[in-house]
Amino acid sequence: MLHAIIMAGGSGTRFWPASRRDRPKQMLSLVGDETMIRQTAQRLGDVVPPERRMVVTNQRLVADVAKQLPELPASSIVGEPCKRDTAPCIGLAALLVAKARKDPDGTMIVMPADHVIATPEVFQAAVKQAEALVDAEPSRIVTFGIKPTYPAEIFGYIQRAEALTDTCGDASAFKVARFREKPDAATAAEFLASGDFYWNSGIFCWRASTILDALRERQPETLAHLEKIVDAWDTPDGPAVFEHEFAAIKGVSIDYAVMEHAKNVAVIEAPFEWDDLGGWQSLPRRLGADDAGNTIVGKHLGLNTTGAIVRTTPDHLVVTLGCEDLIVVHTPDATLVANKHDEESIRAIVKELETRGWESFL
Repeated sequence: MLHAIIMAGGSGTRFWPASRRDRPKQMLSLVGDETMIRQTAQRLGDVVPPERRMVVTNQRLVADVAKQLPELPASSIVGEPCKRDTAPCIGLAALLVAKARKDPDGTMIVMPADHVIATPEVFQAAVKQAEALVDAEPSRIVTFGIKPTYPAEIFGYIQRAEALTDTCGDASAFKVARFREKPDAATAAEFLASGDFYWNSGIFCWRASTILDALRERQPETLAHLEKIVDAWDTPDGPAVFEHEFAAIKGVSIDYAVMEHAKNVAVIEAPFEWDDLGGWQSLPRRLGADDAGNTIVGKHLGLNTTGAIVRTTPDHLVVTLGCEDLIVVHTPDATLVANKHDEESIRAIVKELETRGWESFL
């Protein structure tokens, strides 16, 4: 059976001050009327029914996720006691599919909760294609590559090898030669020019048993902690074991833990339109801009203003005068004014707030 795993534990610090610890970006309506996590769940359509979906998130967000996704059983929302990156998250989900749901041969489609995919029906067809590729060769790992449109430095890359002889669907599919870290500008330009590289979407499809075998080989200590957690899952000691064992895990990404070392990996050239909302500068890509290059959400008056990104509310006016390339984000208790070309430094703001002990703004 096909199970959908939605990873929703990110903090979204580059979307501060809208994104906070108790309401990170996946819980925000950044593009469209629905929250990012709600859009992610709706995108699955009938391909995966609610009883075979699972959300892995932060413990403090469990109640809010349940409100966003009331169709999910309570047992399908898993709250991590602390942040440990994607490999432990995925390993835990795979063990729960294999043991708690008693489906060790189950196939998992794993996806982040903060992507924008404009064509759900095309995405669903691609998921079915990935499932078919795994069914055809159960040890295979399948990922989705995004055909790059510019030399991006903010994404990891996948280099393709020869085409698969049976793609199991309409989209092109290839063997994977290797995964590459986020490149510098010159390397990104080389990747784009070669035509053999894709952006790494971070969406994967595999058998639960396959990813557990990979973690057993590459991350045995992590898997040992996760197995103790799942063995105690439905016992009175379960919550305490979860907190103790999960905290003992060293955080590591699934790319570093598994994907960079895996041998039998295929990449589907994603037939769907995709975007990873990494920060405020991603909004113009999704929402467009006016004739002056401004992207506005909410009530704004701009005089001699160009290239601005402004987010406010319908009842709070933001006025900009003689401004260029600014990010202005208004919330009830904090307002950000930043040079949009220094967006990465928004993370430094969050760290400074932590240093000062201004917890109410985090």
